[in-house]
Amino acid sequence: MTQPLFQTQPPAPLPKNLLGPGTAVLAGFALAVEDELLPALQRVTEQSPFRNMVTPSGFRMSVAMSNCGELGWVTDRTGYRYDHFDPETNRPWPEMPAVFKELATGAANEAGFPGFNPDACLINRYEPGSKLSLHQDKDERDYTQPIVSVSLGLSATFLFGGLKRTDPIQRIQVIHGDVLVWGGPARLRYHGIAPLRDGTHVQLGPVRYNLTFRKAG
Repeated sequence: MTQPLFQTQPPAPLPKNLLGPGTAVLAGFALAVEDELLPALQRVTEQSPFRNMVTPSGFRMSVAMSNCGELGWVTDRTGYRYDHFDPETNRPWPEMPAVFKELATGAANEAGFPGFNPDACLINRYEPGSKLSLHQDKDERDYTQPIVSVSLGLSATFLFGGLKRTDPIQRIQVIHGDVLVWGGPARLRYHGIAPLRDGTHVQLGPVRYNLTFRKAG
């Protein structure tokens, strides 16, 4: 059996404006706070463990999910929505750690979206083979607020399309510590993650975590 490879030689940083107007690629932006970020992530997911949610059509998602903040994104047979309570624990979602919020607001400001105040952080855990199909983030109330996406662990291929599902797709490699921001004219662009390749990250093992910050309420 082939042994997974440690990712010790990351690719060169991506240009900030690679994805077009209303977007920013902030290479390595989260690395400055990773010593606080990773333990905080562990604490959150101990309170609200990862789970593979089911879509309204009955499809079991390959990506495992959790949330923190005032609101959490959930999907089940009744639809997609934000909720104040974790349906697995029947308790409020864990409070968003200060380091999470500071990272999200700092990235948004760097991308040209000052004043971002996220109330929801969707946490995705990808294992080799898992993916996220092209979709739009449309369950939030205020589309003037950006999306901030933080990559941790294994590298992944981020798919970024247009405002229609049939628009051409850009593919970029995101690595541990990279942060992507999109808003304004890019706020409703389709996006996703290609199937995750086998590998082992030196700190986090054979997984990728993604923190996606939104202003949902």
